[in-house]
Amino acid sequence: MKRRLLLVSNSTLHGGGYLEHCQQHIAAFFGQDVKQVLFVPYALHDHNAYTKTARDKFKTLGYEVASIHEALDPVDAVRKAEGIFIGGGNTFRLLKSLYDNQVVTEIRRRVLEDGVPYMGSSAGTNVATISISTTNDMPIVYPPTFSAIGLVPFNINPHYLDPDPSSRHMGETREQRISQYHEEADTPSVLGLREGSLLLVEGNKATLLGSTCRLFSRGKPRVEYEPGSDLSFLLTDQH
Repeated sequence: MKRRLLLVSNSTLHGGGYLEHCQQHIAAFFGQDVKQVLFVPYALHDHNAYTKTARDKFKTLGYEVASIHEALDPVDAVRKAEGIFIGGGNTFRLLKSLYDNQVVTEIRRRVLEDGVPYMGSSAGTNVATISISTTNDMPIVYPPTFSAIGLVPFNINPHYLDPDPSSRHMGETREQRISQYHEEADTPSVLGLREGSLLLVEGNKATLLGSTCRLFSRGKPRVEYEPGSDLSFLLTDQH
């Protein structure tokens, strides 16, 4: 399989600017062969402002940005893309827009068959997985399905937060919500990516970068992983 993915937990890390914490990984990921990246701003309402933010940042890294919302034919834009970056925002809005513009199948084909590099951040990482069922976002719109692009056979919870034992907040923790998800039958593993963490997927190899993560699997104890860990086993269906 030709897939190349860079799945980022968050676009902004405390104390830094937009994509600053992972800019070296971005440059290494897209490399010198990619000259222009197709940006998908569907997760935020103001597509023009969001595109300017992405365009300004990628320019500092040596890449031009074309936004899918500026294209007359979104499917054709994906078909011609050298690289794809789907930004964060509201996951439900993002997935609905991807289906509304009929680009889900073409993105999947370009990434899995043609090897076009795909980068996602937050919501853009969510939609790269099996489904958006483990997003943190409010369902402000209703996509036709929770099934996502399916570039990897597991789910991700971006911005994963550990329980705070000193907090007086009595609401559910992120871990409890993921456990509720796994109470349902046939639910895949969920990778909790903490702030600053990234998952690099190259073919059938997956490597954790940046920060730590926590893996939740149905009926199994949770497992912690350090940066540099080989998570390739997640890319098989037997995990």
